[in-house]
Amino acid sequence: MNIVLKLNKKELEQLYIKFNQYKTSSKNPYITFFAKVKKTSISVYTSGKVVFQGAEAEKLASVFGYSMQEVPENQTNIIGTDEVGNGSYFGGLFVVASYVNSENLAFLKKLGVADSKKLTDEKIIEIAPILMDKVLHIPLVVEPSKYNEVIESGYNAVSIKVALHNQAIFLLEQKLKKSPAAIIIDAFTTEANYKKYVKSEKNQVLTKVTLLTKAEDQFLAVAVSSIIARFLFLENLRTLSISSGFKLPSGAGANSDKIAAEIIKAKGIDSLRDLAKLHFANTKKALKISKI
Repeated sequence: MNIVLKLNKKELEQLYIKFNQYKTSSKNPYITFFAKVKKTSISVYTSGKVVFQGAEAEKLASVFGYSMQEVPENQTNIIGTDEVGNGSYFGGLFVVASYVNSENLAFLKKLGVADSKKLTDEKIIEIAPILMDKVLHIPLVVEPSKYNEVIESGYNAVSIKVALHNQAIFLLEQKLKKSPAAIIIDAFTTEANYKKYVKSEKNQVLTKVTLLTKAEDQFLAVAVSSIIARFLFLENLRTLSISSGFKLPSGAGANSDKIAAEIIKAKGIDSLRDLAKLHFANTKKALKISKI
């Protein structure tokens, strides 16, 4: 059994305390904490991702919000959601909910639908418009300017995503005028976290929601949402690049720091509000570079 969770700082501290007596060394340079509890290992990676692997993985992970969930065996009558842009400094945040029924199956398989992370951007640009035309879906976008406004109002990155996934599902349920057999979300947080944040949302979905790690590999509905969301993100990045006069990169690496610094020098820090997610560490790095 292999379970992957994304824990926040407080949850990680609790994990360190609970399993400190079982701590041992790891040769993996990306693992910051490694523990062995009987036949189950616990690995904390530099990204904050925590992997529970072994016979008691479910039991140990349950302390941190993981719970056994019923996963549907079929691919039809399912709503699947995914988001793109959360890890990119430039560009907006896109969440898509898609509904797959029995009529879609042959078409989707023939088209070669898979997780968007396994497809080239060229392939995504080719097939996404076809999916958008043939598959019932709801796309939601938060442009950088709105994203920054929402973050400054008290939301965090996780609570924004919870709100968007919930709203996309709600709107798709309304469009369907019936309850799907299942709703699958590609897990971006723990089930406990999702439930905590979704309670405050005005619109509540009718069907039970299942958060599943690597859901895009298992359900076509999630894979469709992943592809459409990636396409919309790429289009948004292209549009922002044209309007700003700078070729904006995807991701949050050193190239993003460099481009942001060039924008600051040319147009000032305020111009980034419409292009980037300002709470990322890239902003401070770019300011430092621009003053050198």
